[in-house]
Amino acid sequence: MTTDSLPAPPRPEPGLETRPYWEALREHRLVIQRCSGCLRLRHYPRPLCPHCYAFDHDWVTASGRGSVHSWTVCHHPFHPGFKRDVPYTMLTVDLEEGVRLLGRLTDSGTDRLRLGLPVMLDFIDVDDALTLPAFRLLD
Repeated sequence: MTTDSLPAPPRPEPGLETRPYWEALREHRLVIQRCSGCLRLRHYPRPLCPHCYAFDHDWVTASGRGSVHSWTVCHHPFHPGFKRDVPYTMLTVDLEEGVRLLGRLTDSGTDRLRLGLPVMLDFIDVDDALTLPAFRLLD
């Protein structure tokens, strides 16, 4: 099978709770949901606060700065649509705001990765309708 005949990768399907997050990414901004009751940030976006069970929330702009919590180098695609991308590195990042975010490493420096390494939010523009969060190394 050639890469031309591979299916497209699956795409997120924004819903009511996640649409502001995806719209901000398209504008190269990161927003995090904040509970209006207890003011705690939560990510991934969801309708109910896991701490105080309030439904009301707003959105705050995040800095995009964080540190590496964990990573994995993907050599085998979990979906045929990602076969053209392997190998790629996925990071779990502890954002300064206190939540974790997943994203692809945009640098080629996997040999430099270590726990706690500072990173900055980057963006992968898939097309006009979809932008994905990613990270670049700062150290």
